[in-house]
Amino acid sequence: MEAPILQPELAAKIADLYGRMEKAYDIVARQLDFTCTGCPDNCCDSYFLHHTYVEWAYLWVGLMALAPELRKGIENRAAEYAAACTHALDRGERPQVMCPLNAEGRCSLYLHRLMICRMHGVPSSLTFPNGQGKKFPGCFRCQEIVGTRQATPAVERAPLFRELVALEQELLGEQQGQMPKVKKTIADMILMGPPRV
Repeated sequence: MEAPILQPELAAKIADLYGRMEKAYDIVARQLDFTCTGCPDNCCDSYFLHHTYVEWAYLWVGLMALAPELRKGIENRAAEYAAACTHALDRGERPQVMCPLNAEGRCSLYLHRLMICRMHGVPSSLTFPNGQGKKFPGCFRCQEIVGTRQATPAVERAPLFRELVALEQELLGEQQGQMPKVKKTIADMILMGPPRV
C-alpha cells in the first residue's frame, strides 16, 4: 500500500491552522467592511512564490481528492501557466497569469489554498524576532477603503508563520536543512507532483 502524501494527523494540523488564518482574515475584513464581492480584479492572477513542503503536500492532498479528469484539466492549465510565466520573466516582466486552480473565477481547491492566497487582501503585518516589523497594505481595493486612516486593523502574520514553520519541521524531521529550499508557483507544485520527503 502506497504511503499517504501527508500523514492524516499533520493534514489535520494544517487544516486547523488554515482555518485560524481564515478567521483572522475575516475579523479584519469585517472591521474594514471589506469584501471581494464585485471587485473588477481577480487576485488569482497575482504572481506568488510559495516556500514550504508542507503546504505543497497539502495542496496535493486536495488534488488527489479530485476526479481524474478535473485534475488533468488543472495539470494542462498549469503547463500553460508555467510557459506564460517563463515568457514574461524572460521579457523582464512580472507575470500576471490566471492561477491554474482558478475555474470560472473560483479556486478549485479552496479548502487547500496556500497561506499567501489566504492572507492576500486585507492589511497585515509581520513582526520579526528582533522587534522590527514589515507592513503589508492589502490589495488595491482594500487600500481604497482604508484611505488615509491612521489606525488600521491588520492580521499579524508572525504567530501564523511560526506555526507553519513548526509543521514544516514536523514533516521534514531529520531532513530539515538537507532538502532544497522551496521557491515555487502553484503551477510548479502541480507539474512536479507531490513533494518527495
